[in-house]
Amino acid sequence: MTDLSPPPAETSNTQAYSVSELAFALKRTIEEAYGFVRLRGELSKVTFHGNGHVYLDLKDDRSSIMGVIWKGQVRGLGVRPQTGLEVIVTGKVTTYPGRSQYQIIIETMEPAGIGALLAQLERLKARLAAEGLFEAARKQPLPALPAVIGVVTSPTGAVIRDILHRIAARWPCRVVVWPVVVQGDQAAAQVRTAVEGFAALAPGGRIPRPDLIIVARGGGSVEDLWPFNDEALARSVAACPIPVVSAVGHETDTTLIDFVSDRRAPTPTAAAEIVTPVFADLAATLADYERRMIRCGARMMDLGAARLGASAGRLPRLQDLLAISTQRLDLAAGRLGAALAANVAAHRHDLTFKSGSLRPRLLGLAVDTRRQGLLALARRLDPVIRRNLVQAEERLASLDKLRLSLDPDRPLSRGFARVERADGHLIRSAAMANSGEAVKLVFHDGERGAVVDGSPGSPAHPRRAAPPSADQGRLF
Repeated sequence: MTDLSPPPAETSNTQAYSVSELAFALKRTIEEAYGFVRLRGELSKVTFHGNGHVYLDLKDDRSSIMGVIWKGQVRGLGVRPQTGLEVIVTGKVTTYPGRSQYQIIIETMEPAGIGALLAQLERLKARLAAEGLFEAARKQPLPALPAVIGVVTSPTGAVIRDILHRIAARWPCRVVVWPVVVQGDQAAAQVRTAVEGFAALAPGGRIPRPDLIIVARGGGSVEDLWPFNDEALARSVAACPIPVVSAVGHETDTTLIDFVSDRRAPTPTAAAEIVTPVFADLAATLADYERRMIRCGARMMDLGAARLGASAGRLPRLQDLLAISTQRLDLAAGRLGAALAANVAAHRHDLTFKSGSLRPRLLGLAVDTRRQGLLALARRLDPVIRRNLVQAEERLASLDKLRLSLDPDRPLSRGFARVERADGHLIRSAAMANSGEAVKLVFHDGERGAVVDGSPGSPAHPRRAAPPSADQGRLF
């Protein structure tokens, strides 16, 4: 520890401290003397900095001290810092040499008594109510016949056993339990994760998505139930797309999620009764509906039969309805034979009249006229056809000359040779031939082997030209 006592009067040449030396010496002295303190006071001037740190003042009726909560400690606080909240903090006292002021570096923070907790809760409730999270219009109705029920609670307590037993006795459905701790610092975060996890499940997945969620816990003190007053948890329950039933504590206990949930149950057992119908009652109701439906159907059939019988008595007989039509049919059938004979005679007379005007000479004249027209047409078409044939022969001859000029083997008969690689690919330029590469020289009467820029290789077998075919075929 640096001695800061004034120097003796007789020592006039003592070295003077710099401002920084004095400031940091005071800093070390205070930190060593007050490395751990526990303070109680009221928060004021609470500021959440953009980098995650929190700056505040801790005061009582006579004094005030500045406080800092570093970013890494904010999440672990037992309470959210708010102006006017009375708290108990622990940390170490230090100084800030840049401004010559002392402050406390806060490591833990907790409310100073139940009164402070309730006052903080009331302020939070008022703020959430102003945002409309408690409105009845935004609450979702519970499904009448749930197939899957999600339960967020401790897996080892009596609460889950009571819920499972009550649901099994009332309604056959599947229950999915998300295990969480329901007391302590980690309870609020785990319950919030469970609610958000159920909401994130995809329909039809390996884990079934529940039709509703029950958040349950047994009774306890205000401190035991305090995790269910967490603001983040309340907002997650309010935003959950699945209906949520709050069953925390006994009937007289009230937590924040009771106000934001879609339905509040006084106890966990009551929650199981609220979300499930009684299967036996439903079966009895359906049986009663079935009996009433059968009686109504029989009564309607009897009434219909009576009305049909009464109406049938006023209808005429079938013979009376068909009598006039039957008589008309008989009269028409009696006249049908004579009418057919008269029709045949009329057509015969018409045919005899028209055939009398037909003569072989007239038919022959028509045939001669058609023949002369065809001969005249043939005389006009003959020169055209001949001219087209001559033009076609000329085009064919031109194409044959072009074919002969493009024949790669034709220059060979005039003393030229074609250079090919061993694989048969044509060498078109000197740049394509590699030194020392074996090539093939193709002449009109055979082939020879050679080496580029080297001694000739063994002669290849001459390629014998194919003998001309005796049958050249016909052009047309």
